[in-house]
Amino acid sequence: MSLESDVSDLWNRYQNDLSAETADEADYAVLDAFLDALETGEIRAAEKRGGEWEANAWVKEGILLNFGLRSIQTHTYGDVDYHDVLPLRRTDDFPGRGSRNTPTGTVVRRGAYVGSDAILMSPSFVNIGAHVGDGTLVDSCDTVGSCAQIGENVKLGANTLIGGVLEPVEGAPVIVEDGVSLGAGCRVTSGFVVGENSIVGENTLLTPRIPVYDLVDEEIIYGHLPPERRAFIRYVESSVGDHDLFEGGAYKPAVVATHVEEDTLEATQREEALRE
Repeated sequence: MSLESDVSDLWNRYQNDLSAETADEADYAVLDAFLDALETGEIRAAEKRGGEWEANAWVKEGILLNFGLRSIQTHTYGDVDYHDVLPLRRTDDFPGRGSRNTPTGTVVRRGAYVGSDAILMSPSFVNIGAHVGDGTLVDSCDTVGSCAQIGENVKLGANTLIGGVLEPVEGAPVIVEDGVSLGAGCRVTSGFVVGENSIVGENTLLTPRIPVYDLVDEEIIYGHLPPERRAFIRYVESSVGDHDLFEGGAYKPAVVATHVEEDTLEATQREEALRE
C-alpha cells in the first residue's frame, strides 16, 4: 500500500473507534513515516495544479491523526523539558544542505520541511506541515503556521505572522510564492495567496476579508495578491462612519497593490546581498 492509502485507512478507522489507547506499533509506524515524508518534502499539505493552489486533504488528515492518536509526553530539548504529543524536528541535516538556525528560541516542530540554504533566526517558530523553500529567510519573532507553504527565496521580515490552516482539511493554507518579500510586522492569514516576486510593505494585513485594490489591472480582488506587485496597507472610509456614538468618521483597512518600482526592487536586492 502507498503512504496515502495507509493514512486514509488510519483516518477511516479513527472516525470509528481507533484511538491513542487502541493504536498499535504498525499504526505509529505509518504516522512516523508520514512525518518523515513531510520533512523531506516528499509530500506537501498543498500543491499548485493548473495554476491554482489546492490542499492535499489526506496530508492534512495525517497531521490531525498525529494529534488524535498520540498522548502528551515529556520531551527534553537541551536543558528544557516540554510537554507535547510530538517531539521537535531534528535539525542535524541542516549543515549538509547549507541551512542554518540560530540558538535560543528557534523552534521547528516535527513534520515541518525546511529547504536548503534557508535561514531561521531566533526566536522563530515553524509548525507541523509547514513548507519553507530553498533560500528563504525566516526572521526573528516570525511564526510559520501549520501547513503554510512558503516558496523559494522568500524573505519574511521580523515579527511576521504566517497563519496556519489545518481545518477544514479541504481548505488551502496560506501560500507565499517564490521570491516574495514581506516587510516587518506583516500578517498573512486564512488561506491568502501572495503571488510570486511581490514586495509587501511593513505591517500589511493580508486576509480574504480585506479588499485588495489592484491598480495594475484596475480591479478589487479578495483572497490573493497577484504576482509582481508592490502592496501596502491603507485605510478607506467605513460604512459606519456616520454612527451617532462617535465623531470624525470611521475607517477600515484595505490593501493597495501597484507595480514593483525599480528603486523598491533594488533595495530588496541590496538586502539580499547581505546574506551572501
